[in-house]
Order: sequence, then C-alpha cells, then structure tokens
Amino acid sequence: MTHDDALQPTFTRVGEATTARYRTLPEDSMLPETAYRVIRDQTMLDGNARLNLATFVGTWMDEYADRLYIDSADKNMIDKDEYPATAAIEESCWRILGDLWHAPDDEDVIGTSTIGSSEACMLGGLALKRRWQHARREAGKPADKPNLIMSSAVQVCWEKFCNYFDVEMRLVPVTAEHPLMDGTGLEDVVDENTIGVVAIVGVTYTGAYEPVRAIAAKLDEIQATTGLDIPMHVDGASGAMVAPFLQPDLEWDFRVERVQSINTSGHKYGLVYPGVGWVVWRSTAALPEDLVFRVSYLGGSMPTFALNFSRPGATVLLQYYRFLRLGRAGYTAIQQASQDVATYLSSGVAELDAFELLSDGTDIPVFAWRLRPDYTDKWTLYHLSERLRIKGWLVPAYPLSGELSDQTVMRIVCRNGLSRDLAEALLDDIRAETAFLDSLDAPMPHPGIGPTFHH
Repeated sequence: MTHDDALQPTFTRVGEATTARYRTLPEDSMLPETAYRVIRDQTMLDGNARLNLATFVGTWMDEYADRLYIDSADKNMIDKDEYPATAAIEESCWRILGDLWHAPDDEDVIGTSTIGSSEACMLGGLALKRRWQHARREAGKPADKPNLIMSSAVQVCWEKFCNYFDVEMRLVPVTAEHPLMDGTGLEDVVDENTIGVVAIVGVTYTGAYEPVRAIAAKLDEIQATTGLDIPMHVDGASGAMVAPFLQPDLEWDFRVERVQSINTSGHKYGLVYPGVGWVVWRSTAALPEDLVFRVSYLGGSMPTFALNFSRPGATVLLQYYRFLRLGRAGYTAIQQASQDVATYLSSGVAELDAFELLSDGTDIPVFAWRLRPDYTDKWTLYHLSERLRIKGWLVPAYPLSGELSDQTVMRIVCRNGLSRDLAEALLDDIRAETAFLDSLDAPMPHPGIGPTFHH
C-alpha cells in the first residue's frame, strides 16, 4: 500500500511528530498544512498583540484592510515602473501628509514612504547633514565635524543615525526642572558645525510633546546674536498623526518656519500594520537633489530616496486605505477614543496611593507613572510589571533618561483596539496587583522582570 502523509492523522505526520525546532534546512518536503501548523503552534507562545501595551505599533485593522494586504502582498515598492499605480498612491500619501502638516506650497512639498519612522529619521538626518555640507563647502569651510542636537529622551534610532553617518550626537539632558527639551541651554551646545536640532512630538518615555515653537524661538535668538541659521527636524513618530486631530491649533509642524522635515510612523498612530513610515520636507530645496535618485515610469520620472531597496508596497496601500476610509473625521474620532481611554486609565492610576503621574495622556494617548518616593521597600514597578504579565498584560517598567535615569516608571500606550472594556479590566488588575504587593509581609525575594523594553 502506498504511504500518503495526507492520510495520516493530524500530529502524527512527518514534521508534526518530530521536533519543530529546525536549525538546518529539512532534507525532505512536508505538506503545506504541516508547515503551517508547526509555525502556528510555535507562535502560540507569543503574547496577545492587543494586550501589548508597551508598543506604539498598530495591532489591529479591519477585514477590508486584511483583504487589501493579501491582495497586494506581492507588490515591491521599489519597482515603480512595474507598479506605477502603487507609486502614484505613495505620492498621494505623502502629499496628504504635507497638507495635514501645513506645508507652505502644495506643489513644492516632497516626501517618501519608508519601512518605519527609524528609516524616516535617518533620511531626515541625512538631508540636514548634506545641506550643511554643501553650505560649508560653498563658503570654503571644513565640513568634517557635523553635530546634531537633541534631547536625551530621543528614540535609539537617532543614536544609530549619528553612529552610522559620522555625526556627533549632542544631547540636552532631561532634568526634573526641564523634563522636556524646551530651548533652555541650546546656546551652550550649538555651533557652526550644528546641522540641525531634533524636536520630539510624542516622547516615547512619557508621551509628552516637546515645545517646537519655543525651541524655534530660542534658535531665532541664537541666530540674532551669532548669525547661525539652524534648521529643525520634527520626530513625530507618534504625535504627528495625533496632534493634527486632537490639538489642531498647536504649532509644531511646517507652520514653524525652522522646521524643514517631519517624520511619522504610519504603523503607529497612522493606524497601519507594521512596516510603513513617512518623511516629508517642507520644500524641494530642503532635500538636496544629490540625495535623490530618479526612476522613470509611465514615460515620466519618479524621485526616490531610501536606505532600503526592495520593500513592501502593501503597507503603503494600507496607509492610503486608512486615509480614504477614515478621513479627517474618522482619524479624529479614533484618536479621541484612544485619548479618552488613556485619561480614564491615568486618572484611575493616579487615585492609587502608591503612584504619581508623570503624564496623563492628554498629548498623545500615552501616559507614565512612578512609585511615590519612600512609598515601599517591599516591591518595585518591575514586580508590578511581572504581576500584570501573569494576567496577560505587557506593561513595561524602565528607567528614564538623562539626569532622571535613577527613576523607574511604567507606561501604557493606548492604541486603536484597546477598548474601554479592556481598559476597565486592566485597571481592575492594576488595583488588584498593587493591593497584593502592598500586602506582602517582607520584600519580594527577587528583583522582578528588568527593563525589557528598549526605546
């Protein structure tokens, strides 16, 4: 009788009845159902994405987005001549963002999609560096020692940028008096080699906005006394897709003349699955032409500026789907609902004697809190994070940056998909686990889960 794996009962077939931990390529093929089951079973050990309150990255889209994702999974964003419609949709997206961020001239704005906000930050940084180099060389001055100014609370991608592209990273440390970079002390760190200042709209540690207008005003003062005309880049990884809808009168974008470029994550509060970011420059002059490659399609020319070559076109289409599906009213409704959940949770945490808030979710829908000084010697926020993880919640505990690095905080990111119902269950668990830790007769015998979340 002929042996047929397809007739074997589930979990007794080759590949299912043996180890699934392959470290070398299997010698033989297996049924597609078997390969699917092996991988699906392994990933059952992952946490529930909807309960991951550490990440800013989107974890939910609707069924029509899922269909579009499958339909366009084979599209390569770099093949603009092969997929001209997708290329045109990419341009539509960054033009929509340029309009949303008040670019002064709709015809002169330029942008691009990226894999995420980290690549977008690096492209923004590269443009700042190249513009500075051109200006220095035209003036007959050396261009070998660029520096970039930013808060110590920046995301690690900026450290990578400075490392990879030979730029001195000058950090303005956050302090108890100045928990955000607000322009204070800039005159002590900028000089003729400064390529720009990075402002964060949505600090990852606390969710707060750095005051872009105030930073720009300080740079105006510096220019008036020194002649140094220093541009700004806004890292709006999260806030650039929140502020236009929840704080439309806040001037953080191209309304501030010093702002030359803005990046955001489409896969954060842009409400798309992981894999897409955006960077937009206020004008074509802000993006040096020698950084742009020209790809011909449909008898025309499409500019491209990216670190990656082949990358998914599907997530770009998902971003366009979100723009069409939601419009301004839909984005406002979703971001407001997320903020309502954030303020509900933050007010509940603030009511507990153990904690004090560092932020309350009224900038982006993110808030952080810490233990009150000298509240207890029995447990730390790492223990609370561990107790919540037992319930399925991923709520990170981690140290702050700069002069506040001795302080440990917890943070919750409220995203589309964290419903009010789930938030009520989470708050009940925070109350219950805090009460459990308070009831201990002696200090916890182990340090708890350490700072496993990295910015």
